[in-house]
Amino acid sequence: MKTPIRQASLQLRLLAGLLAGLAASAARAEALPTPIDVYVSGQDGYHAFRIPALEVAPDGSLVAVAEARKYTSADPGMGKQEIDLVCKRSTDDGATWSPMAVIEHAGPLWAAANPATLVDRDTGKLWVFYMRAKPACSTESARPGTDDLATLARWSADSGKTWSGPVDLTAAARDMNDKTWRSSTTGPGGALQTRSGRLVVALWKMPFADLAMYSDDHGLTWRRGQFAPGTQGGDECKIIELADGRLLFDMRQETGPTRWFADSSDGGATWTHLRPGITVTPVACAIKRLTVGGRSWVLWTGPEGMSRKRLVIRTSGDEGLAFPHERLLTDGFAAYSDLVVLKDGSVGVMWERGVKKNYEFISFARLTPAWLASVLPGSATP
Repeated sequence: MKTPIRQASLQLRLLAGLLAGLAASAARAEALPTPIDVYVSGQDGYHAFRIPALEVAPDGSLVAVAEARKYTSADPGMGKQEIDLVCKRSTDDGATWSPMAVIEHAGPLWAAANPATLVDRDTGKLWVFYMRAKPACSTESARPGTDDLATLARWSADSGKTWSGPVDLTAAARDMNDKTWRSSTTGPGGALQTRSGRLVVALWKMPFADLAMYSDDHGLTWRRGQFAPGTQGGDECKIIELADGRLLFDMRQETGPTRWFADSSDGGATWTHLRPGITVTPVACAIKRLTVGGRSWVLWTGPEGMSRKRLVIRTSGDEGLAFPHERLLTDGFAAYSDLVVLKDGSVGVMWERGVKKNYEFISFARLTPAWLASVLPGSATP
C-alpha cells in the first residue's frame, strides 16, 4: 500500500517525465525551420508551381523564379500543358513576398521552363537562363537542328523588377549540326560568376550528357565547354566554385543510386573523370559554398533517401569529397530545391514542399548561423 508521500512522489515523477517529453517534442519541432509558402498550387490561375531558382539580387533582395504550370503538374510536352516563367521578390530576407510577376508567357501551350540564375557583380545584372519549348515539344521529342526547344536568357538591371527581352543562346548551348543533339537545358539553378568574372551556366543535353556554357565578356558572347566524361545518363545539374578556384559539377543521373561529381580547373571548359556523389533519388538538388570564420563549407540539400520525402541539408568540410553532417529541414514530401547565402551569413533554402502530396507549395526558410552550427562542427558561427 502506497503512503500519501510515496504516491505524491510518484505523481511528481510522472508529471516531470510528461513535461520532459513535451519539452523534447517542442525542441524537435523547433529544430525544423518554419516554411514560408511563396507559391501555392491553384493560385494566380495556375494548377501548380515547380522548379524553384533562388537568387540574392544586387540590391540585397531575394528573387524567387519558378515555373507556373497552367493545366497539370506535368513537364513540357507531356500532354496538354502551358508553362510561364514567373518571379516574386522579398525585401525582408524572405519573411514576406511580392505579388507574382510573369517574366515570360511564350504563348498558348508553349513552355518557358528550367530557370537558372546568376548575378554579374561587375555589371549589376541579374540573369535568368531557361528553355522555351514549342507546343507539345519535350526535351526528348525536340528535333535536332531546330528551335523546337530553344535555350534563352533574360537579364534585369533593377534586381528583378523588370526584365529584358529574350536573348537566344541556342546555337551556343548545342551543336546545331549534330543530328542526334535534340536539346540543351539549363540547370535548373546552379549558374554562377567565378572570382575571375566568368559567367558559367550548367547544361544538360538530350541524349543525356552534362556540360557548361560560359562567357568572358559579361554575356555578350558565349562558348560551350566539353562534356563531363562518362555522363551519358546524366541530366539536371548545378555548378559551384570551390575555395581553391576549381569548379564542382553536381549532376543527377538516371542509371544509378548516386549523384555524379566532377571537377574543372579551367572554368568549365573541361572536366575530370566522374566520381560518385550523394546517394539520393533522381531529383534536382541544391549545392552552395559557404565561408564561415575563414573555413570553406559545401552545403547540399535534397531528399533524405530514395524517395521525394524529408528534405535534409548536408555539409562537407573537404571541398565536396564527403558530406558527413546532416540535419533535417522538413518532414514530408519534398523534391527540387535551391540555396543562397544571405547578406548576414544566414542561408536561404527554397524547395518544392507537400503535405498531402508533392508539389503543393514552393516554400522558403531562413537558416540562421545558430541553426547551421550543428552541421558546421568546429567553426565559429558567421
